[in-house]
Amino acid sequence: MSIHQNVKRMTVPQLRACKGQRKIASLTAHSSVFASLLDEYLDFILIGDSTAMVAYGLPNTLSFTVEQVAAHTAAVVRGTKHACVIADMPFGSYQRSPEQAFESAAFLLAQGGADAVKLEGGEVMAPTIAFLVKRGIPVLAHVGLMPQHVNTMGGYKAQGLDDETAAQVKRDAMAVAQAGAFGVVLEGVAEQVAAQITAEVNILTIGIGASAACDGQILVTEDMLGLNGAQVPRFVKRYADLAGDVKKAVERYADDVRAGSFPESSHCFGVKPKTK
Repeated sequence: MSIHQNVKRMTVPQLRACKGQRKIASLTAHSSVFASLLDEYLDFILIGDSTAMVAYGLPNTLSFTVEQVAAHTAAVVRGTKHACVIADMPFGSYQRSPEQAFESAAFLLAQGGADAVKLEGGEVMAPTIAFLVKRGIPVLAHVGLMPQHVNTMGGYKAQGLDDETAAQVKRDAMAVAQAGAFGVVLEGVAEQVAAQITAEVNILTIGIGASAACDGQILVTEDMLGLNGAQVPRFVKRYADLAGDVKKAVERYADDVRAGSFPESSHCFGVKPKTK
């Protein structure tokens, strides 16, 4: 039985108030159908730029556009009533200047219907975060392993496993907190580093491949449902094998079509039902 019944959509202030009170559960979504299935169980849904890979089959997230994110965000908003909806700022839509970031974020809120935006970057993006927050745009930051930095990081590598990167992740988390972000995603961060950051910052920490000590967790939905291939990232726990179920269902359908057993008369129009 769901704990969320007859309640209004979760707000950013309500999310932030959860720190130290209870854990936050979140997942990604990019379609109205999937979002409607997730909605009642989650605190927020992220329209991640990971959509580029899981929905479009692209090799990374770098070619996704703000217009695409807005379209998927609108679909998720239409399919939900409870969860706060947060839209990812895609690569190239906010790095040039705070003004560019504001235009992109405003587009995602106005056209996509998002409640907040997420952007990657720590110390270097702190001025941009402050600029957005002062102008009424809630920001969820993202530090540690940053997929949009795949080329400079040399791949998708965990951060904080040595003194140098641990110190940088901590500085990044502190910088975005001071800039006014309401929370920060800690991705691919050494467990002890993520736990320390969670204890020291006054904003939410959302872990993905980080620590159970974080204030909440997020996963790519396709990963946790077993829809993303046989390889399972270390930080993912699979809660279902929907790929196997889908394949079995499609196989049965194709067999029925080829055998002439689908459609039956009950699936056709203008056919009187058979009487016993």
